[in-house]
Amino acid sequence: MTRRTIPGLLLCVITMLSVLPSPLAAVDLISHRAVYRMALERASSASGVADAHGTMLFELARQCDGWTVEQRYRLTMSYTDEDEAAELVVHFVTWESNDGRRYRFNVRKLRDGDVTEDIRGTATMPAQGNGVAEFTRPEATTLPLSAGAMFPTFHTLALLRAAVAGDRFVKLEVFDGGTVEGAYEVTAGIGRGQAADASAAHALLRAIWWPIRMAFFAPGDTSGQPEYELGVDLQENGITRAMVLDYGTFAIRATLQQVEALPAPQC
Repeated sequence: MTRRTIPGLLLCVITMLSVLPSPLAAVDLISHRAVYRMALERASSASGVADAHGTMLFELARQCDGWTVEQRYRLTMSYTDEDEAAELVVHFVTWESNDGRRYRFNVRKLRDGDVTEDIRGTATMPAQGNGVAEFTRPEATTLPLSAGAMFPTFHTLALLRAAVAGDRFVKLEVFDGGTVEGAYEVTAGIGRGQAADASAAHALLRAIWWPIRMAFFAPGDTSGQPEYELGVDLQENGITRAMVLDYGTFAIRATLQQVEALPAPQC
């Protein structure tokens, strides 16, 4: 990854309890729309990044046959060796079946209004054996997926189940379609659960949450260094309170500004 590009953000039951749930408690995701403010967290001189700011819209919606995710962000990046800032726009739309076996993805990235990437395709993961990802754009490509690989929504559920159970380390393969590559190896460290804040202004934010730090290793990478890291404060209902995207030489923080529940489907 170069400093001129930013990958799509990975990303992914409401309770009013003020104590942690038992390890046997079920987890679920609430359909919601959230708006985040993005800003430069830090940057070293080696990054060449002078500033970064923007907004991100994230929408997770339960459908009768699965989950849809729409993520849009607009980020203005300023560099120390360029007079003009660059505007980066990403639009990421996916659908994942209820059983986590089928997946569709559509990713469009622009820089200063020019399309830099247009990725589309589908993927399937059988109950046993290897899966497959089939890209239709930018060109027809078929990639194998290792047995046990997950798609993003099921990965979020897996992290929440691990957090509820008290696990502190989770290592999984995740395919999101954000690049024309295979599944990323994602290692996650899960911090201690934080009790729900009954005084939170919005009812959706009165939920238990966990600080989770994830490292994303590119397919086939043998360097032992992650391509990037993602820190999230993830609630038990699937809402992310805040996140930090860490690319090594610079990091960008996304802070929740607005959140609202979306209506349940009429199935």
